[in-house]
Amino acid sequence: MIHLGTSGFSYKDWVGPYYPEKLPAGQWLAYYAREFNTVELNVTYYRVPHERMVQGWIERTPPDFLFSVKAHRSLTHEREAPELEAFRQRVEQIQAAGKLACVLLQFPYAFRPTPENWDYLKALRQDLADLPVVVEFRQRAWIQEQTFATLREMEAGFCCVDEPRLPGLMPPVARVTGPVAYVRFHGRNAKKWWHHEHAWERYDYTYNEEELREWVPRIQDLDRQAVRVMVYANNHYRAQSVDTIRKLQYLLALDE
Repeated sequence: MIHLGTSGFSYKDWVGPYYPEKLPAGQWLAYYAREFNTVELNVTYYRVPHERMVQGWIERTPPDFLFSVKAHRSLTHEREAPELEAFRQRVEQIQAAGKLACVLLQFPYAFRPTPENWDYLKALRQDLADLPVVVEFRQRAWIQEQTFATLREMEAGFCCVDEPRLPGLMPPVARVTGPVAYVRFHGRNAKKWWHHEHAWERYDYTYNEEELREWVPRIQDLDRQAVRVMVYANNHYRAQSVDTIRKLQYLLALDE
């Protein structure tokens, strides 16, 4: 089954372009969940939320709504894992409610396929052994059959990405290595990918239908192989990600 949503939902610059002007922030998720059946939680990368916040997410969404949870940066970027146990508790809270799609391990561009990094990834997968996990690599060097084979052995999904076609970045490869297939649309803003003043500038991009149409057969192929397909748009500036997912929904429906 294909689930489509956005990377994050709590953005002030969505007020106007998506959220009504007078809608309180505490109602944003419920408003979002009227249209979409999943969201990728980016806030968990920056901090481990407290139990009440997670319970609020659970209660403000329909029974069949799914959350993909981005791993805390201490697990993927700092690689010291001081927040592992607290992070696991919050993810398990979502899992117990029947609303967990997976945990997303997004590694930085500097994370290359060295023996040491493979050892770390395997150890982290063991730490999250009873949770569905998807791995996102940012470095093109990971595109090799050994990567896909090892992820299958680990029962971890491979995160497919659409991003600028720049040297060293991941190409638009669609592969299934675990029960959860995963796609992230980062936008194709090549000019701002490496050189920007604010982080959001990297993701300031509006996809046209032809660009998204390239992914329709890939997503359908993923759906034939995986138990679940999670598709998220991360070009979030001024709700451009909402536009991306709406276009994808339309294109996928056309091709049914």
